[in-house]
Amino acid sequence: MKNIKLYHGSENIIKVPQYHFGNPKNDYGYGFYCTENIELAKEWGCTEEKDGFANEYQLNLEGLSILNLSDIKYNILNWLAILLENRTFEFSSEISVAAKQYLTLYFSIPYHKYDIIRGYRADDSYFSFAKAFLNNTISIQKLNQAMYLGKLGEQVVLKSKKAFSQITFISSSLADRNIYYPKKMLRDSTARNTFTKIRSESELANPDSIFVIDIIRGGIKNGDTRIPEILFR
Repeated sequence: MKNIKLYHGSENIIKVPQYHFGNPKNDYGYGFYCTENIELAKEWGCTEEKDGFANEYQLNLEGLSILNLSDIKYNILNWLAILLENRTFEFSSEISVAAKQYLTLYFSIPYHKYDIIRGYRADDSYFSFAKAFLNNTISIQKLNQAMYLGKLGEQVVLKSKKAFSQITFISSSLADRNIYYPKKMLRDSTARNTFTKIRSESELANPDSIFVIDIIRGGIKNGDTRIPEILFR
């Protein structure tokens, strides 16, 4: 039997996570969003005005199917296709509309059938990186590189009733907003600043740079060797 320790950041103590509860517009739809890093859970749990909690759990993985989006068999576009299905995007250009249609058609994966999903967390900064790619202003290589900046942003999401039946509350610890809110803002600003630097580096002279318009026009589909391997492992 394999158990892992998970943490959920919240403004409340949650002893019994509820199946199919919460915001359906989260990255992977309905689910219980956790991290294996207690410090990150504390950042997620507090706001500028209010302290929060890092709720600690033990999850029994026996018999659970896990979709690991950081696995070598997947790429950044598989993650983005799931995001496009669940998150609310403002499509400000013709290319972004076409990009959504193309990516959801050719890069979607059957994530609904899994008990657990492990993958990126698209908070505000990383969500903006995805939008830049959809608007054809950065290449897939730079999107991949930018997402790697948030390695501690990986999350573990419980999706099925079976997964919820195998999680056990252990304890909770306070997330002091005076400590953890500044840490959260620093993480976000650091990622944005690094992304700004990456974005400023011209790709015009690089023949290997692939933009979303290249993917659509070139008929690039899932499994194509031109798509870079995901960096987040």
